[in-house]
Formats: sequence, structure tokens, C-alpha cells
Amino acid sequence: MDAGATEPTLVGTRIVLGVTGSIAAYKAVSLLRTLVREGATVDVAMTRSAAKFITPLTFEVLSGRPVTADLFEAHQEMKHLTLSEETDAIVVAPATANFLAKAALGLGDDLLSTMLLTAQCPLICAPAMDGGMWTHPTVAAHVQTLRERGVTVVDPEEGPLASGRSGQGRLAEEKRILDAVRAALARKFDWQGHRILVSAGPTQEPIDPVRYISNRSSGKMGYALAEAARARGAQVVLVTGPTSVPVPHGVEVVSVETADEMTRALATRLSWSTVVIMAAAVADFRPKRAASHKLKKQGTTEATLDLERTTDILAALSAMRTTQLLVGFAAETQNLRAHAEEKLKSKGLDLIVANDVTQPGAGFGSEQNAATLVDRHGGVTVLALRPKRELADDILDAARRLLTGVPSPRPVPAATEGQ
Repeated sequence: MDAGATEPTLVGTRIVLGVTGSIAAYKAVSLLRTLVREGATVDVAMTRSAAKFITPLTFEVLSGRPVTADLFEAHQEMKHLTLSEETDAIVVAPATANFLAKAALGLGDDLLSTMLLTAQCPLICAPAMDGGMWTHPTVAAHVQTLRERGVTVVDPEEGPLASGRSGQGRLAEEKRILDAVRAALARKFDWQGHRILVSAGPTQEPIDPVRYISNRSSGKMGYALAEAARARGAQVVLVTGPTSVPVPHGVEVVSVETADEMTRALATRLSWSTVVIMAAAVADFRPKRAASHKLKKQGTTEATLDLERTTDILAALSAMRTTQLLVGFAAETQNLRAHAEEKLKSKGLDLIVANDVTQPGAGFGSEQNAATLVDRHGGVTVLALRPKRELADDILDAARRLLTGVPSPRPVPAATEGQ
């Protein structure tokens, strides 16, 4: 138990501890004992390679439960289905590079990897590997894929490795793994009972039947938010402009094209919602009149578009809302914090997510993003570059703090943010 803890923190939870074939498998024994001491019921699932390093009997004695190791021996009891259905979290520690590859690619050739294909609970992986494997591009890509799906990956630590080399690959300290388990369990179904309305993607404002005004938004951030909210128990309606992003499982999708269509779709569902997250990048202007036929370039060297403002959807929703929590986004290229605070106040928002779209590796179209969150109480959270799915959980955490009255982080002076 952690120093200073007064009572077990995992009482009533069921956890599957997955152990894979790493020399660090012996450390899973201590992790098992800690999980049990914290009050969890723990089932251990081992790979055949793991059993080369440590025997299943060790885990059986310490957990007081039979160890599952062979998919075919366990098939009569359908352990690959029942364990994942009954557990609150799956913790794989240590997780080898081979296991990360199978998890990322959806390969199920043993009990543990097959279990992941049916699991609906949080997955926490604590990798351990040697000889520069952690930084190999393939491993990095698999970790990125898992994080984008909402998997918690506890980075390995630097230090001496089993080969005698030194580098990043040591299994994370037990406290870090335990903290990750607690955080994942705290998020499980914490949005149950809420109805979240999310907007995503760009809008397209027609010039003529084949041309339109739009922007570079891919919709990935809004889709990640919808997926994260659904995974945490909320009912979710996603109002989306044109994108190529796959629809998240269990989310109701309303497809629109123009700002007017998005305004109507959101306004008609506002009273249904408890939280509105406006992640869409709505076009600010549209042609006053769209041509009914394709405009020809013959005989012209210049062309002028007569534009008008589209509806300010955030302001409109803010004026219409009753008790809904309203979250907005601000894509900026300069003065990030100042512009975010001004938009928060002028639109009457509860929380704003501001990101610098010029930052390398972030912004439109990328798989990652960095953000500064500013809330109505002046609380500020600066989030470094991370997968959009991970950022989505951070945004939901901030929104939940506002709903539950948990104090916001202390404001950070703008001059120290490094924006």
C-alpha cells in the first residue's frame, strides 16, 4: 500500500493481470500482491512465454485463484470471453513488444490477446523490453495506435537493462502502474447518465455545385471526444461535417454539410443534452448566393465572391441553453491564451480548449494535439502534445471537474506557458 494510505483503494474491483514473456515477469508477483492488498480480486492470465520465466503456481498461491494460461485448455469455460466480460480492468505488466504488436493489430493467437478483442473495460499496458526496442519505429507506431484507442500505456523507465545495456525499457515503478489503474477505474462509466452532444469536422459552404469554402479540419478531435465519452458511459450524439474518420461504436451520428445545417442539428438536440462540446471548425463566411451552375473561367481573369457571415453557433447555443455545460474550441496561430480567455467570456462558455495549429505535429489532420484548457473560474491546464484520444479524456476530466465542483488547477501566468 502507498505510504500514507489509510485504507484499500480497489475494494470491490476485479482485475485481470496479464503477464507476458519478459525477464521483468518476476516484478508482476509484487504487483499482484499490491493489487490484492488494495482490495482487488485478481485473475492472472499468462502467455506461454511468461511461464518460461515464472511458474503459474506462484501467481495461483498469491491470488488464491486459478491462473489461465492456455487458450485451448480454457476454451470449455470460454475464459477468453468470461474473464473480459466480468473484469473492471485489464493490466498487462510486463507487456512485451510482441504483445503490443498483437494488441495494436488485433491478432488473437493466445488467451490474453484474444481476450482483448472482446474486452470493453479499460486496458493498461506497462511495457518492458531491451536493447533500444522501445524507440524502434514499429514499436512506437503500435504504442501510438493503442493510445489513440484509449489504451493507457505506462512508459518504461530508463536504467540498466537485462542485457547489460542502459536505456529506456525497464518496467515502470509499481506506484506508477497502480496510479494508472486507479485513474482508469475512476474514469470507467463516470459519465453514465449524461447526454453529450459533440460537433466535429468542417462545414462546406457552396460556391456552385462543385466548389465550396471550407477549412482543413479532419474531424479527428471531435470523433475522439465522442468515442471517449461513449467509452465512459455517456449517451452521445455526434453532429459532423464531411470527414473520412470512422464512426465510433455506439455513437449516434448526424451528418451535415453547411453551417446552417449544423446550427439546426445542434439547436434541435440542445434540450436533450447535459453537455455540449463544440469541436467543429465551422466556416466563418459563406457566399451570399451560391450559383446554380458551375462557374466557368472562360473570358474572365478575375472573380469576386460576395461573402456574408455564417451563424455564430457557439454564441447561439450559449443564448439558448438552460443548464447545459458548454465547451468550445479555439484554433489559434498566435496569442493563444489571451484569445482563448476572450472567447470564453464573449461566448459565455464554461470551458474552452485552445490549440496552436502552427505547432509541429499538432492541429488539423494530425493524430496528436496539444492544448491549453481555460475554465470559467480562471483555472488553466496546459497539456503537452499527446494523441487526440488521450487529449479527449483530459478534456472530459476538466468538464467533469466543473460539473462536480472539484477545484480547478491554479492559474498559470501567461508569460510562463511557453506559448
